[in-house]
Amino acid sequence: MRELSAILAIAHRDFIKLIRDRPRIIADLAFPLIFIGILGSSLQAGYGSTSSINLLTFVFTGVLAQTVWQSAALGVISLIADREQDYSQEMFVSPVSRYAIIAGKILGESLVTIPQAAAILAFGAILGVPINLPVVLALIPVIFVLGIFGGAFGVLVLSNLKSQQAANQIFPFVMLPQFFLAGVFNPIGHLPWYLDVISHISPMRYAIDLLRNVYYGFLPESVPVAIDSAPVNLAVIGAMFVGFMLVGTTLFVRSERNR
Repeated sequence: MRELSAILAIAHRDFIKLIRDRPRIIADLAFPLIFIGILGSSLQAGYGSTSSINLLTFVFTGVLAQTVWQSAALGVISLIADREQDYSQEMFVSPVSRYAIIAGKILGESLVTIPQAAAILAFGAILGVPINLPVVLALIPVIFVLGIFGGAFGVLVLSNLKSQQAANQIFPFVMLPQFFLAGVFNPIGHLPWYLDVISHISPMRYAIDLLRNVYYGFLPESVPVAIDSAPVNLAVIGAMFVGFMLVGTTLFVRSERNR
């Protein structure tokens, strides 16, 4: 019960931090809205007549999944800033395990992604993206799963970083290629073999594909957008999650014990 209380307390702290952190709220929503409103709309206006899919909807689903996944990963990496500001020491000297701290951080950042996703869904509805109550209800558990998955990836990245400066340098390098190899803005069904190999090891790919599995499954017409089936994506996400948590948490706990 003590461990569970610690997990919930850390998760509650992260959620309250988001509500009070207006710059982060603006930053977390500005880029997705720009990508959907400008890039998605311009692609649909320019190439919509020659494409078999609605490009605005395609970009919308990609950006929604990418935002949730990346936000959770980046939120977990904020533990580095807590460490440098000595806040994390207050948690680490408490009578709870490091594993509970990591679990609480992941849970908190997963909850944080829900209001972010709600704002993006509302903006998509304003732009005319097909969204109804069954779609929203189906996407809620998917968004939570993607948040947990992104948080696990954040733990893996966090375990190999020593400072906030290193995080600011490495994180864009890790994320930016996945924008294009995971299919956020562009179809990835016919990539060259060497890019296809890299795409298959990009975690973001499966997060985006799973959300598209669910979203397009509620459209009246059959749209061949998702690359893999939902069971395949869930299986890969589950396997990657276990790997990220085992390796990332072990390395993080070891580095904290050696400090």
